[in-house]
Amino acid sequence: MQLAGEIARPAAQDWPRLVARARVRRRAVTIFLYAVLILGSLPIVVPYLWLFTVALSGRTGAGTTVLWLTLAILMPALVAALVLRIAFEDERRRRRFELALAAVTLIALAFVTGPYLHTDNFRFLWITDIANQLKGESGTGSRYPSVWTAFGNSLFIALTQMVLVVSVSTMAGYYLSRFDFAGRAGYLKGLLVLHAFPAMTLIIPIFLLTYWVGLLDTLTGVILVVVALELPFAIFVMKGFFDAVPWDIEMSGMVDGASRRQAFFMLILPQVKVGMLAIGVFAFLRGWEEYVFVRTLLFKNTNWTMSLYLFWMNEDVMGTDYAMVSAIGVFYVLPSVVLYTICQKYLTQMSIGGIKG
Repeated sequence: MQLAGEIARPAAQDWPRLVARARVRRRAVTIFLYAVLILGSLPIVVPYLWLFTVALSGRTGAGTTVLWLTLAILMPALVAALVLRIAFEDERRRRRFELALAAVTLIALAFVTGPYLHTDNFRFLWITDIANQLKGESGTGSRYPSVWTAFGNSLFIALTQMVLVVSVSTMAGYYLSRFDFAGRAGYLKGLLVLHAFPAMTLIIPIFLLTYWVGLLDTLTGVILVVVALELPFAIFVMKGFFDAVPWDIEMSGMVDGASRRQAFFMLILPQVKVGMLAIGVFAFLRGWEEYVFVRTLLFKNTNWTMSLYLFWMNEDVMGTDYAMVSAIGVFYVLPSVVLYTICQKYLTQMSIGGIKG
């Protein structure tokens, strides 16, 4: 007999049914989430996959053929990986099956798409006047520098900008977080306002300013401009990281005899290293992919970056051989892919203000 107010509990024989229902519901939610992720990523992944397949195959219809063959192999492999994730709860056993699936997929890709693939489109890596050759012109008077010159310029801009942005934003974020001074609130509001302005509206003033100070058509001018535009947001983000570090850590170090500088470098910086890494990655990518200001401020081909090289190559030879342009695009995107692959573990653990991202 059940007393009034007592919560009704299922009979003992109902527990297996409830467990089975919960398992089915969990698997249905997992299937739905994976399906949404796969379908949502297709519009982003397919263009890059097309770029890669065209670069390795050519322009005479082979690129599209390789793309469809690749998708015909990868899509069932993704579905099989989803089934493995749901079917096997034992992580070690599931990993063995996933490795076997990956090996079978790679073998199938090599067997099906192998006859179409070649590296002829990457000959721009060792031929300087590749644009003239594609247009059937002589190699004299080529306005194109070596692709390695453009690569070195882009790398110099990206690395220098990364170092400057990380250094300045770290110091400024620390002082904004730890010290109270007159105008601090207005300064923080100003950082947000500066970041809100579209950079396109500043092209003419920046062009005139760099001309007046003698930095027009120099890599230094581009670096200073991009750093100035990136710093407001970077400082604001680093302030959030420093705000998440308790005062007690710093104060305990100073009580034990450390100076403020020693406490900063030895106790505080290790706590915000993920934030510094995130700011550094985003600053590097911003400098690496910069086009608007390098197109406006740089003229000599010896100062070209990879974005300018790809743009002018696209203008000159797109109608002749878009496979070559696709190969340049693959070469252009490789540093970003490598950087993200190395740093993704730390970026996914990023936390701001105590909230893990």
